[in-house]
Amino acid sequence: QVQLVESGGGLVQPGGSLRLSCAASGRTFSDYGMGWFRQAPGKEREFVAAISWHGRRTDYTDSVKGRFTVSRDNAKNTMYLQMNSLKPEDTAGYYCAAQLDYTPRRDYDYWGQGTQVTVSS
Repeated sequence: QVQLVESGGGLVQPGGSLRLSCAASGRTFSDYGMGWFRQAPGKEREFVAAISWHGRRTDYTDSVKGRFTVSRDNAKNTMYLQMNSLKPEDTAGYYCAAQLDYTPRRDYDYWGQGTQVTVSS
C-alpha cells in the first residue's frame, strides 16, 4: 500500500505559478512510477504529467508542455509539479497517482485525495 497526500493548491491569477507536492508513505517510493491528473467540474479526469521511478523519463499532455514540470525527490518521498504561466483552463482538482510500472497515462494503482487549483483574476 502507498498513501499519497497532495498539497500546494490554491487561487492564483492568470500567468502566475504554483508548485504542487505529492508526499508518499508506505512502501518504497522509488519503486513507483508517478503521475499527475486533473479533473475539472463536469469533465472527465485527464492525464497531466508523469515521471518514471528514477526520474529520467517524463511525459506531459500537450496542453501543459513548456509550462509545467514534473520532478521527484526519492530521498524525500515526494513528487512535484511546477506550474508556470497558468491559465483559467488549468483550473481543476489535481491528483497524484502511483504505479509499479511506467505506463504514463493509465493503470495507476494508488491515488491521493487531490488539491484544488483555481486560476482566476
